[in-house]
Amino acid sequence: MLPYLLIPLLPFAGFLLVGIFWPYFRGKGHWITVPLVTLSWVFSVRAFMVTLNGPPLHFVLYNWIHSGHFDASISLMVDHLTATMLVMVSTVSALTHLYTVGYMKDDSGYDRFFAYISLFTFSMDMLLLSDNLLELFIFWEAVGFCSYILIAHWYERKPSWVAANEAFIMNRVGDFGFLLGIFLTYSVFGTLDYQTIFRQIPAHLNDTIVAFSAFHGTTPYSVMTVIALLLFVGAVGKSAQLPLHTWLPNAMEGPTPISALIHAATMVTAGIFMIARLSPIYNASPAALHVVAWTGALTAIVAATIALTQRDIKKIVAYSTMSQLGYMVMACGIGAYGAGIFHLLTHGFFKALLFLGAGSVIHSLSGEQDVFRMGGLSKYMKITFVTMLLGSLALSGIPPFAGFYSKDLILSNAFHDGSLGHILWLIGVVTAGLTAFYTFRLVFMVFSGKERFAQDGHHGHAPHESPLVMTLPLVLLSLGAIFGGLIGEHYDVVGFLSQDMSIPHFALRPELSDSALKIISVVAGGLGIALAYLFYGRSSNVPAMLANGLRPLYLISLNKWFFEELYDNVFTRPTIFLSYLLWKELDKGVIDMAVNGVASFCQNSGGAMRRLQTGQLQNYALVMALGLFGMVSLFLFMK
Repeated sequence: MLPYLLIPLLPFAGFLLVGIFWPYFRGKGHWITVPLVTLSWVFSVRAFMVTLNGPPLHFVLYNWIHSGHFDASISLMVDHLTATMLVMVSTVSALTHLYTVGYMKDDSGYDRFFAYISLFTFSMDMLLLSDNLLELFIFWEAVGFCSYILIAHWYERKPSWVAANEAFIMNRVGDFGFLLGIFLTYSVFGTLDYQTIFRQIPAHLNDTIVAFSAFHGTTPYSVMTVIALLLFVGAVGKSAQLPLHTWLPNAMEGPTPISALIHAATMVTAGIFMIARLSPIYNASPAALHVVAWTGALTAIVAATIALTQRDIKKIVAYSTMSQLGYMVMACGIGAYGAGIFHLLTHGFFKALLFLGAGSVIHSLSGEQDVFRMGGLSKYMKITFVTMLLGSLALSGIPPFAGFYSKDLILSNAFHDGSLGHILWLIGVVTAGLTAFYTFRLVFMVFSGKERFAQDGHHGHAPHESPLVMTLPLVLLSLGAIFGGLIGEHYDVVGFLSQDMSIPHFALRPELSDSALKIISVVAGGLGIALAYLFYGRSSNVPAMLANGLRPLYLISLNKWFFEELYDNVFTRPTIFLSYLLWKELDKGVIDMAVNGVASFCQNSGGAMRRLQTGQLQNYALVMALGLFGMVSLFLFMK
């Protein structure tokens, strides 16, 4: 049990040591956190090897709650899905820790940042190792809290804490639905333990829950559908799916290492993992699976269209993350959980590579993030250029890079899932073409063409390659981007993962073979790269002409489909107005007036009574005489 327990406890120990004693480290906190996270990676690899041909392992650490019929424990479950995810998370986390040594070396909160990312790693590890919904929810919230404090690392900058607040609030919206789903799960099954729930599902397939509607009266719904959809609301928030997605690109206000960690290994992957972990619940509700599939497909295409026109290098990669998460959710929606997790794994490597590569560019250009103020950097940053090129090819799904195997597996499964699957497949192919286009738009604008960064003297020095401590993680991650998919297919990672998931049967259709589907996908990606070269790889006025000719569509993309403006007008402004109205009219006009009125009455009454206390005996004698006269008069008249 100890080797498995050390996987989360080693990063947690790093958090405690550096977090408590950070004033004494004085910029040396990485000497504690980096080795501990690396050692956690070693134990993660060991856990993967142990579970490779073995059964799932369960360890009860502590019997936490025992109240009536409710039992909850702090326990670990290590199966194929968990072990595989742990390797990816610990790998990306360890390399991100190493990269941070160079990227954040002059930051005033250097040691604090290392403590927080170690806590982030611990929280994600425990989320993966949980074997019941209560434990999952606790660490589900923990990764949300860690993302909040890390996005707000530069809290003295307003955009940072505004983005952190948005991420926190948006995730609370999703987590409210998630919590309701957990409550309903316990109400139906009487337990929150995964395996116990899964065993009881056949007995509850025909259970219904009655909901009241003003239009339709009382309507029965499948209880499995309601549970699945409520839990999915949590995944929508955590994995930045429509419509709870706006926090993800704005989270780029945090330091680049945390952007890589959030987008590649932690936080956003939690929603995908949750759906795969609870696959028996989703398979019990075809209606819920359809909602999941459509949500993922629409998220993929919408995010891809937004990325086409963005200028911020990190936000382009962020919208790419959102789009690829849509692919994974779509895969889960068609029951291809193994393919979705396989894409999550390959995506973790090449997306971390792209984020850290973007950070290397930003570091070289003294904080510049606008791709229109870059260009020609390939001759100054050869390692960064080559590694980002490899990551871009993997993201674009070009063989033999990692993204080709995992993405095309999703598209193949979608196409073989009937008429609905054909539509989802078409959306996926179009998204693949758009992905290749905006990815290489970034590559060409940053690394080729005219040097736009020196035109206004914005940078204090010539661009330069990042130090070894930053480029080494790029090189290692590029190996995952090159070989990750090939290794995964050779060793049948999807079959390995699927041992722990309930996979529905696919009715294979003979219309197109898997080879033909892969060719179509690669052609779409190649076309996107070719168009990106024609538009941005050389001097061209075509982008400007298209922006003017298709002005409405261009503005929709540039303004991110106006989601933020919609939320501002529908939720934020009415809430502020209502709050102002309640403060002005109810709080001040009624509550404060009543409280202050009582206080004023007592004060005025006391003041009036105080005037009677003159301290002069003749006045008191006069009052006594008048009182005696009044009492005598009353006695005489009443008689």
